[in-house]
Amino acid sequence: MSETLERWGSKRAFILAVTGAAVGLGNIWRFPYIAGENGGAAFLLVYIAFVLLLGLPVMMAEILIGRAGRRGPMQSLGTLAAEAGASPHWRWLGAFGAFTVFCILSFYSVVSGWSIEFLVASINGQFTGASAEQVGAGFNAFLANPWLLVFNHSLFLFMTMTVVAAGVAKGLEKLNNLLMPLLYLLLLLLAGYAATTEGFGPALAWLFTPNLAAITPEVVLHALGHAFFTLAVGACALMAYGAYMPEEQSLPKAAAAVAVLDISVALLAGIAIFSVVFAQGLDPAEGPGLMFVTLPIAFSHIPWGALWLSIFFLLLLLATWTSAINLAEPMVATLQGLGWGRGLSAAAVGLSVWLLGLLSALSFSVLADFRPLLGRNVFELVSSIPPDIFLPLGGLLIAIFAAWVMPQPAAASALGVGEGRFRLWRGVVRWISIPLTFVVLLSALL
Repeated sequence: MSETLERWGSKRAFILAVTGAAVGLGNIWRFPYIAGENGGAAFLLVYIAFVLLLGLPVMMAEILIGRAGRRGPMQSLGTLAAEAGASPHWRWLGAFGAFTVFCILSFYSVVSGWSIEFLVASINGQFTGASAEQVGAGFNAFLANPWLLVFNHSLFLFMTMTVVAAGVAKGLEKLNNLLMPLLYLLLLLLAGYAATTEGFGPALAWLFTPNLAAITPEVVLHALGHAFFTLAVGACALMAYGAYMPEEQSLPKAAAAVAVLDISVALLAGIAIFSVVFAQGLDPAEGPGLMFVTLPIAFSHIPWGALWLSIFFLLLLLATWTSAINLAEPMVATLQGLGWGRGLSAAAVGLSVWLLGLLSALSFSVLADFRPLLGRNVFELVSSIPPDIFLPLGGLLIAIFAAWVMPQPAAASALGVGEGRFRLWRGVVRWISIPLTFVVLLSALL
C-alpha cells in the first residue's frame, strides 16, 4: 500500500495541529477542578514532572510510528510489525485507538455542546446578578432538557466533521492556523483581566507555592493520569498526524513545543479561573461543577462579568472544537486506509459518533435510569472508562511497540536524532515511561 499523500504545509502547522489535539477540555475544564481538589501547587508540581517523564516520551513514540509508517495507524503498525518480524496483530492497536477516540468524542461532543449553550446564555446576560441557587437550578434544568442537549450535541458535531471532511490542508490545517492563535489571545486576555482582581495574588500563591506535605499518593496518581490525558496520547491520533509530518521537521523539538504550549494553556486557564474564584470567596475544590456552576456565579457579581464570561466560554468552545476536529482525524484516516474516500469516511464517523453521543446526551433525562454497567449511566461510562483505562492501555502498547518491537533503525530515523539521544529516549521510554503508564492503568482499574 502506498504512503499517504497528504502532508502538513509547514512545521508550524504540525505543531499547531498536535497542540489542537492536546488542548481542550483536559486543560480548561479538567485541569482546574482536579488541581482544585488536589491542593493546587502540590498537584501542579507533580503534574509537570509527569508530563516530562511520561507524556512527552510516549507522545514522541506515538508520532514516530506514524512518521515511520507514513500511512493510517493500522497500516503503519502492520507494516512496521512485518518489518520487525513481529505479530501482524499489532495493527489492531490502530483499531483500538480509533475505538477509544470514538467513545471519547461521543461524550466530548455532548460536553462541548454545553459550552455552546453557556456561551449564548453569557452573551444574553443570563447570569448577571444570579444567585448560586439560580445558576445551579438553571444548569440542572438544562441537563434535564433532552431536546436542547441533543441539538447542541448535533450542532457541535456538524461543526467538527465538516472541517475534517475538507482534508488536512484545506480543513484541519487552515482552521488550526486561525483558531489556535485566537485561543491563546483569549487566554492572555482573560489572564490579564485576572491580574486586576483581588484574587490574583491568592491564586498565584495557591498555584505556585507548593506544600510538599500535600503531595499524597492520591495526588501523585491524579497527576499521573492527567499528564496522560491532557496530551492526547494513547489513542493513535498523534500517530495519524505523524504520517503527515514534514520530512525536515525535528520531532523532539516539535513534541517539546506542544508540551510547553499544552501546559501553558492549563496554567493560564488556572490563573484566570482561580483569580475570579478567590476574588469572590468561593471554593476552588468545587469539583467538575467548577466550570458550569461556580464560574457563572463568580462572574455574575463583577463589573463587565457577562463580557468576561462570554469570552471564557468562547475560549472553551474554540479549544474543544479544535480538539474534537483533531481527535476525529485518526478515525477518518483509518477508514481511508481501508480504501474509503475522505468525504464518506467523515460522514460515517460523524453519524456513528452522533448516535453513541445521543445515549450520553439523554443520560441526564429520559435515560437517567438506564445504567448498563457498574451502576453507571452511558455518559458516566464513556466519560470515565475510555479516558481512564483505554488511553493508558493504548499508550502502554504504543510505548512497548516503539521501544521494544519496532525496527530500531526505523525508530531512530523517524525520531531524527543522533545515536546517543536515541538511546536516551529509548531508555526513558523502556524504564520510566512504560512502568509509569502501567501504574496509571493499574490505579484506574483498582
